[in-house]
Amino acid sequence: MLTISDEELVNRMRFDNPWWGSGAIPQDVSAYPERDYFAPFLDLVRERQLRRAVVLMGPRRVGKTIMMQQAIKHLLAAGADKQNLLFISLDTPLFSGLPLEKLLQVYLGSYGGAPGDRTIFFDEIQYLKDWEVHLKSLVDSYRDIKFVVSGSAAAALSRGSRESGAGRFTEFLLPPLTFAEFLRLTGHPLATVMGETDLIDRIGELNAAFVDYLNYGGYPELALSEEAKRNPARYIGQDIVEKVLLRDLPSLYGISDVQELQHLFKVLAFNTGQEVSLEGLSKSSRVAKNTLRRYIEYLEAAFLVRTVERIDINAQRFQRNHYFKVYLTNPCLRAALFGPVRADDDIMGAMVETAIFAQWFHDAKAKDHLRYARDKEGEIDIVSVQFGEPAWIVEIKWTDRFFERPGDLGYLRKFAAKHARSLNWPAPSPNIVITTKQKTGDISFDIVPMHFEPAAYYCLKVGRNAADAAAQQVEFDLLPPAAPGEDDGQEELPF
Repeated sequence: MLTISDEELVNRMRFDNPWWGSGAIPQDVSAYPERDYFAPFLDLVRERQLRRAVVLMGPRRVGKTIMMQQAIKHLLAAGADKQNLLFISLDTPLFSGLPLEKLLQVYLGSYGGAPGDRTIFFDEIQYLKDWEVHLKSLVDSYRDIKFVVSGSAAAALSRGSRESGAGRFTEFLLPPLTFAEFLRLTGHPLATVMGETDLIDRIGELNAAFVDYLNYGGYPELALSEEAKRNPARYIGQDIVEKVLLRDLPSLYGISDVQELQHLFKVLAFNTGQEVSLEGLSKSSRVAKNTLRRYIEYLEAAFLVRTVERIDINAQRFQRNHYFKVYLTNPCLRAALFGPVRADDDIMGAMVETAIFAQWFHDAKAKDHLRYARDKEGEIDIVSVQFGEPAWIVEIKWTDRFFERPGDLGYLRKFAAKHARSLNWPAPSPNIVITTKQKTGDISFDIVPMHFEPAAYYCLKVGRNAADAAAQQVEFDLLPPAAPGEDDGQEELPF
């Protein structure tokens, strides 16, 4: 068995923490643009009164490592002692399998005399077995140290966080890029245009940028690198999807037949936004339904897909929920696997729907309230069910046909009429939205008030709200715990 000395560990720590010598993070990291989610994340890193570790979750290649090092940059600029900031990536072979406390003790043994508060960053925490037990022990034992960890398997991290870290961990989700972030990071001139009228007046330009987002918008490096855009299949297929399916999920969940998992993911990716059933998937793939159910859970854990439950016209779940929808967490996954899309392609409807759902998936509570309604008469793409009733509905289209012929929206009218009270009739209301390709306006048809707006604008609007929602959640997390029976003051944000 290979024995690693403390000196070797310290030497590797020095290599991974160049600011100990230079006092600055590497230039390529320093120059990298900050995500819209950076400011609320930094607030959590700086907070030291509540004595909680920060658990940064998200899929591969969305910028978690960069964001942790950018936090180090801000802490240095605020006067933190450079040797009080430690960054360790647990997928480094030298650190693999070592307990967190062992690594911490080696670090403290070399830099134990440094004054001031310390902040310790552990990257890729999911590769340490029982990481949540290790982390909770550190939080309880080292009260003057702030711990920040990150990992790529979001649901697995979240489950471990909630089960073992209650009251000791604060979760923070870093999702793929929103459409709004994509415009800002790529320097698009529409990124700074805020007014609805101004954006819709330039809808042709916005639609062109939207199609670019569908093809290249999910990951910062893909959005910013012309080289990656020339070969997105290689960047996403090999560097993201294959690493998740061949490395992350098998190591975390003990999956033996990765070919089955790969095949299922490609089927779901090709049919993103379509209704599926375990029965149908099982027949087409010849994989047992229980196995398929686990695979879909694993793909959700890796933040590659999200499932949405079906409801009936009464906004109730089916007793036996045979059918559900599966969406990619960002549309560029499909474009990379099966080729880029153009604005007039048949698949655009499903891609637009996937993109809009992707903005909503940035909301950690979206899974709890977003549904779709369907029966033999038709379908509504998004229904927000709150307190057992629809609060708002959205029908996603990439055509102006329904603006010109609202009578074709028969099932939406029937569903809306049944839930008029919870949808706040009779005043014209944005609680019933139908997206279009270019048209905007309010139409009342058969007493049903409908608001029409371009899908690209709606996607941008929801994406802009996502970062604001994350900031509001962090503000709530930083408050002292509410007294029993006291209202926490949170409200569901309107779309």
